[in-house]
Amino acid sequence: MHTFYCETAIMTCQKWRNNILGYGLWVCFVLDLVSLTILALCNEVSSEIFTAKHQEGRSFLGSGLNVTGTQKLLLSLNKAAVKSIQVLSCCVSDLRYLQSPDGDIIDCVLLHHQLAFDHPKLADHKLQEAPSSWPRGIVAESNSSQSSDEELQLWHRMGRCPTGTIPVRRTKAEDILRAVAAKKSFGRKTNEPLIPSSPPGAPQDSSSYGHEHAIAYVRGHQFHGAQASINVWRPRIQVSHEFSLSQMWLLSGSFVRLNSIEAGWQVSPELYGDINPRFFTYWTSDGYQSTGCYNLLCSGFIQVGHGIALGASISPVSSFSGAQYDINILIWKDPRTGNWWMAYGQNSVVGYWPAELFPHLRSYATMIEWGGEVVNTRPGGKHTATQMGSGHFPEQGFSQASYIRNIGLVDSRNQLQLPSYLHTLAQRPRCYDIKSSYNKNWGLHVYYGGPGQNPGCR
Repeated sequence: MHTFYCETAIMTCQKWRNNILGYGLWVCFVLDLVSLTILALCNEVSSEIFTAKHQEGRSFLGSGLNVTGTQKLLLSLNKAAVKSIQVLSCCVSDLRYLQSPDGDIIDCVLLHHQLAFDHPKLADHKLQEAPSSWPRGIVAESNSSQSSDEELQLWHRMGRCPTGTIPVRRTKAEDILRAVAAKKSFGRKTNEPLIPSSPPGAPQDSSSYGHEHAIAYVRGHQFHGAQASINVWRPRIQVSHEFSLSQMWLLSGSFVRLNSIEAGWQVSPELYGDINPRFFTYWTSDGYQSTGCYNLLCSGFIQVGHGIALGASISPVSSFSGAQYDINILIWKDPRTGNWWMAYGQNSVVGYWPAELFPHLRSYATMIEWGGEVVNTRPGGKHTATQMGSGHFPEQGFSQASYIRNIGLVDSRNQLQLPSYLHTLAQRPRCYDIKSSYNKNWGLHVYYGGPGQNPGCR
C-alpha cells in the first residue's frame, strides 16, 4: 500500500478517535486497533511480540511492533490514575485525568504507582520524598514575568493534580505510531552529545549523526550540580522528524560509559505530535546505547512533585521584539543520598534520578554544557531550515536572539557559585552560533541560535 494512503488512513482514524470523548472504552479500543492494523499491513510488520525493555530503563524499539505489543506498551506506560479536577471518560474506564488545551491528557498517578519503580535496580530503593538540603546561595527566580502562582504549562489552565499524585502526560497510540513509521526507537535519542576537544577551540567533527550544537561549557573540575534560566521560544521545524532543543547537560564518563543528565525545552513533532515547546528531561548511563529515555517513557527518574508534568507544553512563549520568558532549572546532587535532584521554576521540586542508575555520575559530573541542538537531515539535499532558539543569530541580542542566563555551578560543599569562565563552541557558526557576555544583572550568560539554512549555510 502506498505510504501516502497509509499515513492518511492512520491519521484519519486517530482523528476520529480523539473526537469521541465520552463514547466509551470499546470505541477507543476499536479505533486504536484499526490504526495499528493499517500500520501492520503497510509496513508488513512481523508477528513478533514487542519486548518491553522499560524494566531495565531501556527504550521501546520501533521495529517488530505489532498490535498486541503496542497495547502492552501503552498499558505499561500509562499507570492507573486517580480523580483529579476535570473528569472525562475515554479509553480506560474509571480513570480521571485533565484534558490540556494542546490535546494532551494529563493523568494524576499515585506517587508510589509510577513507572520508575519498575526498574530492577530500584527494587530496594527507598523513596526520598524531599532533598536533604538545597544548594546554598541559589537565586530564586524563574520565568522573568511570572509569579509561582501563574501557569507554567498549558495544562494548568484546566487545574492541577492533587497532593500525593504526580502529573503524567499520557502516551497515546499515535505517539508510538510516529516512531514506528520513522523506524526509530520510541522515547530515545539516537546520538551522543557534543564533547569538546582538548584543547578548547580545536576543530570538531561536525557530523555528529546529523545533530548540530552551539554550546557553552565548563570542565576540569568536580561539579555537583548546575543551574540555568533558559529563554523559551517556538523555533520553526522544517520536517517532522527533526527537532530543536535548548538544554543543560551534566556529563561524566566517556563513549559507551558516558553518563548524562539533561533538562530543558524541546520542539519535536515526531515525539510529541505538535510544534509546542515542551519541558523535557533525558538520561543515559551507557552513552545512549540502550539505557535511559525522555521524560517518564521508561523507568528511572522518580517524580515527587505534583505541579510540573514532564513532556508538557510550556506557556507562555517569547515573541520577537516582545515579551521574554524563561524557565529556571536547577539540578544538584544530594549530599546525603547521592541522588540527583531537579527543581523547576521558583524552586519547585520535580523529582530525582536515583544514584543507583549511574556508575560515574554517582560521584560527580566532570563537564557541564548549556546551549542548543538541532537535527539536520538535509531535506532536499540542503542544510535544514530548522531553527535553533529564536531562529536569529546571537548578535541580535535581547528580545530577538535566545539567551541562557542565571548560570551557576554547585560545588562539593553544596554551594552554588557563578562560573569564572565559559568556553563556547558552535559546530557550524554560519548556521547556528553562540556568544558569551557579562553584565552586573546576569553575570556570565550566552546568546545563541540561528536560522539554519541561509546564504552562508547550505
